Amino acid sequence: MLPILHIEKIDKEIAQWIKREAERQLEGLEMIPSENYVSPAVLEATGSILTNKYSEGYPGKRYYGGNQYVDEVEKIAISRAKKLFGVEYVNVQPYSGSPANLAVYMATCQPGDTIMGLDLTHGGHLTHGWNVSATGIFYKSIPYHVKKDDGRIDFIELENLVLQYKPKLIWVGATAYVYEFPFEQLAEIAQKVDAYLAADIAHIAGLVIAGVHKSPVPYADIITTTTHKTLRGPRGAMIMVTKKGLEKDNFLPEKINKAVFPGLQGGPHENVISAIAVCLKEAESPEFTNYARQVIRNAKRLAEELKSKGFKLVGNGTENHMILVDLTPIFGAGGGYFAQYVLEEAGITVNKNTIPGEPSSPFYPSGIRLGTPAVTTRGMKEKEMIKIADWIAKVIKSVKNYHLPENREEYKIYLENFKKEIKDIEAIKKIKPQIKKLALRFPLFAW
Repeated sequence: MLPILHIEKIDKEIAQWIKREAERQLEGLEMIPSENYVSPAVLEATGSILTNKYSEGYPGKRYYGGNQYVDEVEKIAISRAKKLFGVEYVNVQPYSGSPANLAVYMATCQPGDTIMGLDLTHGGHLTHGWNVSATGIFYKSIPYHVKKDDGRIDFIELENLVLQYKPKLIWVGATAYVYEFPFEQLAEIAQKVDAYLAADIAHIAGLVIAGVHKSPVPYADIITTTTHKTLRGPRGAMIMVTKKGLEKDNFLPEKINKAVFPGLQGGPHENVISAIAVCLKEAESPEFTNYARQVIRNAKRLAEELKSKGFKLVGNGTENHMILVDLTPIFGAGGGYFAQYVLEEAGITVNKNTIPGEPSSPFYPSGIRLGTPAVTTRGMKEKEMIKIADWIAKVIKSVKNYHLPENREEYKIYLENFKKEIKDIEAIKKIKPQIKKLALRFPLFAW
């Protein structure tokens, strides 16, 4: 953790909570697959003096003066991204993944146009057309799904829907998909109706750069990604256009630039853009490639260990950094809530998640999603995955007798009692200090 001496001096209240969060991160195991730790260099760039500069527009075409140095920073970030991903165009200004994706809609569609993405409850992302998102409100969203038996995309359904509805834009990408993304098949289907294919690789961007996951570049027209997951950068995003995308629409870069600014955003956060440049520099190194390979090895070992302890995994394992556990054999419907809460009580952070054919609801789902990017950044390897799987099994099974009431009106009182009662479970009292002891052996950023 970087010193916060000035915050401590002028705002003890905020300083206290920053310190508490630092302790939580150091003393626990972060297993949410979309979270990671950044290097001290990325933290320094994010908190740098570039925070002070307003720079509406793009390098060489700003609306304010005094941008000659931030122009160079932004150009470096763009150049590094183009080289690492092998793309023709990059915009590094989106504030996060959701506005980056919305900019793709603005660049390729008109309100009311038909779009397609993976259903949220089947592992898709909110911004791929889910009904409460602007992407599902302003565009006609036709979701596709995964098969209930193995969690793979149902390509028969997908192709039939594409031919029937002829979408303008199709998304490939997900937040809970344990397989390598099938970019080729999506590209073949999209071409049948001349749809734009956008690959959202927010989860796997670092894995793609390292060559441990297939690249979407030969298949997609547009690529979006956040920069804070496996890429280990600040909380920002990028939009890229491939050679294939330029061949389809030579004006795509211009359309995307206009969609980001002035369409959706004002001045870019150049401090964050500088941190994106720094994380891309780090991603060029052999150490980063080794890190990404270890993420996969750790995920596969963790999956095998969980299976050996009787857990049911969607897809029976993983092909990436993520594991999706189906908890219906233990809790019935809605057990993800119990598992997430009790694991956090012990010091392991995961997130409750829907499973294919979800029998409950997104807020009380029946699975948990966990991954290895953050613990791998700390330097943990297969040996630690064996311990972590053992702790996960013991903690979850210590609350196996809890089940959501049939009457939804009884949820509140039942769950409040659950949260109180787990504090007295001996298994959790015993395991919590063990987890803390292991975590404190590793720095937040090891490589």
